[in-house]
Amino acid sequence: RKCTSVLLTAGGSRGAGLSELGFRAALRLNPRPHPSLRANMKVCALLLAALGFLGCGLAERDCRVSNFRVMKHFDRERFSGTWYAVAKKDPMGLFLQDNIVANYEVDETGRMTATAKGRVTLLSDWETCADMIGTFTETEDPAKLVLKYHGVMAYLAVGTDDHWVVDTDYDTYALHYSCRQLNDDGTCFDSYSFVFSRDPNGLPLQAQRNVRKRQEELCLDRQYRQVFHTGFCD
Repeated sequence: RKCTSVLLTAGGSRGAGLSELGFRAALRLNPRPHPSLRANMKVCALLLAALGFLGCGLAERDCRVSNFRVMKHFDRERFSGTWYAVAKKDPMGLFLQDNIVANYEVDETGRMTATAKGRVTLLSDWETCADMIGTFTETEDPAKLVLKYHGVMAYLAVGTDDHWVVDTDYDTYALHYSCRQLNDDGTCFDSYSFVFSRDPNGLPLQAQRNVRKRQEELCLDRQYRQVFHTGFCD
């Protein structure tokens, strides 16, 4: 769709603003508006145009999970290895807090498994390092996996989540996404997402730009927080 901005002018509709006659009379009385007035009018026009384009962008964004793009031709062999979470969007409930490291492995049959660890706080004030184990089930899309996970210790979480690889260059960054519960309109009610890096110190500038763009497509822009690596789980 094309989106256009409409600027309203005085006398453009009956009963709104000055009448056409009054507007022309005003022009005769003030053929040349004061310079400050002209400047203000230009500023207002620019603001209206900016708001129009902003509204257009918001209207165009599709937040239905089924329409989210994921990594094309996902290669699990290249994806395997160690990834450090450098940012995350939390779901509802208990979740890993920081020092999050994930290791993906692919066996000789092509089956992918994962282990992960990170700091978590239990019972309000008990900090511990949680070790998690995950196995994956394939779907029709290689980048849309289903993760079945459980903690090494019995008191840790057990569950099944979608595990989508939204984008990666395999060598620098990866963006993960999971929606746990959908709204009636197909948007996500409860989701979580990781920004992974091969380097625990963060991402280079171009990788940050790529990730930010895809976060906006997931309708999760400005919802991430930084993940620190302090050696808590080493």
